[in-house]
Amino acid sequence: MILARSTDADGAVEAASSDPANQPASSLRAVEISVTGVVQGVGFRPFVHRLALRSGVTGWVRNESGSVRIRLEGAPARVEDVVRTLPSSAPPLARIDRFDVAETEPSGLVGFTVRASDSHVAGRLPVSPDVATCAACERELFDPEDRRHGYPFITCTDCGPRFTVIEAMPYDRERTSMSAFTQCPVCAAEYREPSDRRHHSETNSCSDCGPRVWLEHPGSGGESGPFGARAIHAAAEALRKGQIVALRGLGGFQLAVRADDERAVARLRRRKRRDEKPLALMVRDLDAARLLGAMRTSEAALLVSPERPIVVLDRRAGAPIAGSISPGLDSVAIMLPYTPLHLLLMEEMDGIPLVMTSGNVSEEPIATANPDARAGLASIADVLLLHDREIVARYDDSVVRVARAGPIVLRRSRGFAPMPLPVPTPVADAILAVGPHLKNTVTLLQGRDAYVSPHVGDLENLETVGAFHEVLDHLRTLFHIAPRWVVRDLHPGYLSTRLAEESGLPELPAVQHHHAHVAAVMAEHGETRRVLGLAFDGTGYGTDGRIWGCEFLLADLIGFERVGRLRYAPMPGGDRAARSPWRALLGYASLTEPAASGSPLETASVPDWASGALSTADRTELAIARKQVARSLNAPKASSLGRLFDAAAAVLGIRSECSYEGQAAMELETLARRATGHAVPATYRRGPQGVAEIDPLPLLEALADRKAAGRRVEECAADFHESVVHVAVAVARDLCDEHSIDTVALGGGCFQNVILTDGVVRGLAEAGLNVLLSRVLGPNDGAVSYGQAVVTAARLSQ
Repeated sequence: MILARSTDADGAVEAASSDPANQPASSLRAVEISVTGVVQGVGFRPFVHRLALRSGVTGWVRNESGSVRIRLEGAPARVEDVVRTLPSSAPPLARIDRFDVAETEPSGLVGFTVRASDSHVAGRLPVSPDVATCAACERELFDPEDRRHGYPFITCTDCGPRFTVIEAMPYDRERTSMSAFTQCPVCAAEYREPSDRRHHSETNSCSDCGPRVWLEHPGSGGESGPFGARAIHAAAEALRKGQIVALRGLGGFQLAVRADDERAVARLRRRKRRDEKPLALMVRDLDAARLLGAMRTSEAALLVSPERPIVVLDRRAGAPIAGSISPGLDSVAIMLPYTPLHLLLMEEMDGIPLVMTSGNVSEEPIATANPDARAGLASIADVLLLHDREIVARYDDSVVRVARAGPIVLRRSRGFAPMPLPVPTPVADAILAVGPHLKNTVTLLQGRDAYVSPHVGDLENLETVGAFHEVLDHLRTLFHIAPRWVVRDLHPGYLSTRLAEESGLPELPAVQHHHAHVAAVMAEHGETRRVLGLAFDGTGYGTDGRIWGCEFLLADLIGFERVGRLRYAPMPGGDRAARSPWRALLGYASLTEPAASGSPLETASVPDWASGALSTADRTELAIARKQVARSLNAPKASSLGRLFDAAAAVLGIRSECSYEGQAAMELETLARRATGHAVPATYRRGPQGVAEIDPLPLLEALADRKAAGRRVEECAADFHESVVHVAVAVARDLCDEHSIDTVALGGGCFQNVILTDGVVRGLAEAGLNVLLSRVLGPNDGAVSYGQAVVTAARLSQ
């Protein structure tokens, strides 16, 4: 007879009898344990081995495709000690989701062994993300007496690459890109020794048997040296001279240049074709980071965490970095070294901060292979620092910003993806959600888990579409998921829509963009009841065929009702309005009398409050845009909060053209954080079907009047933010009262703005409402594929 018991990650194994340790053979106890979660590639089997030996029990442990399986035999008290200790003492990178114990019959096992993995058992396991070099490995790296001193690929079971080297599960060396390197006798002995930190460390190697690093100059035709420490030293010398180095990192190439050299940074921007978008920096340690940015405890904790994301900090006045690192902004994006190669390079730089940005031409995926870098980065980099450990999965750096309301994930990738997210309504058949057009991710959902890919990027070119397919194929292989259905966004023109159509899978009903935003936040918190969703962003295709972006939705995971929005305004030039704030302003100006009274805008005068800002636009372009608005030609109606931010930036003379998405709004926020604002009274009314409609015209006119009256631009920017917060909270409170809602979910890219997020959260909390914020995926379009998947799962479960 087999007696089974189980626990989840928050539960406790129920008590069992504890007989004396010295038992006759007939009273031995035997159990089989199945553990699921992040339990492969994190030192779990060596941990079990050490615990079993210490407790004096016999048996074995092995990886299976869906779990780690353990067999224990011995005196009941000793077996029980292991059973109780295992869940609470697991290795630091492990995460136990389920722990099942089944009683069975003793079979007289002798000793305790780590058995070969069984790759034929059906099932799937989460894959540990890549994490930063641990403290123990870092100490060895810089210890002249250690045999791995200066070895740029030092790792152990507690740190190093996982997702970027794993080709298939279960996680064993032969199914990773480390299979190309045969361990030397010393490394092999460490691998076999249960007491060693590298016992069954699948990436274990040293300078005698592991990957190599070397330096090349573009056009040299291949490995040209120097190698090893000399290569790293030579790369540092090049950086000190102001040269650009392409570094093969963990999940792809990075471009590095010294951050305190204005000419070097300008050269990188010119070659990379990245004119003004902020650049991330790498510094040696927290002390160096504090010289560049003001840092709270929570931000410091993120910087030194195993995930080591890029953290956006407030830049210190007089920070010793080039002004062109983040032009127009008061922030600086910083990360600490997270690989041994980074650590060695930063040690060589002797305190000089480095720009460390993605190794690509702007808008293309980062390069991962050496031949691709030799071809694609040769026109950017002066020097290539290469290695021969192949990158299985592309992996951008993750980016996080901290608000008073908590951390805001701006990009989820290295260190976080592809850890599974919860599914409130699990389904048997697998779902593929192809995500949005911008900031694309892809999600595979089956059962209780949704696997959201690392950041893919904007689906603007063939290279990114290729990256989309690579990511999808890798997730399918790793997690043994064969999708039965595909789901996409409502927008008929998105490239992701075409990818769904070309997938060969039956399509399920499309999911509206803003419903996906709200559903993603709900699902992350396990919420299935109806909430009021505030979905604020730049663009999303609405059910009425117009462009949405400031939406108040009564939503559950199955459907939604639109109960509030921003007043529609035409956006001349369509997508071009997102890069030309004056176009958004012109659209709002067209709603003002007399422009809206019957005189065509192409001949009517522009209202006084907008005329000054519009005078900076190119005359020919402005004339064409006025005709587009007057004739409703390529001027789609939009209710977008993102475009309202752009219009405000244009009114205040901050920016009329953008070189990257969201630039005007980011600069507007930067100015607003320097002053205290005073809100213009909220203006909204009930439109058709009782929908609450916010009218932005009084706000834009008031901003123009205040600026004309001599109020500082910083104060006007703060006024705008306070006004948006005020009206958003007022509308949300009224709608919650009207519909008996007690929970509000905030989603959409505008909630990357900390003034908006903190203000709305504070106002709703003061009204006694429960506020849900995205903590794992972040508010922007990177969460949309997850929202699509969980909405579809909920609909299938009806």
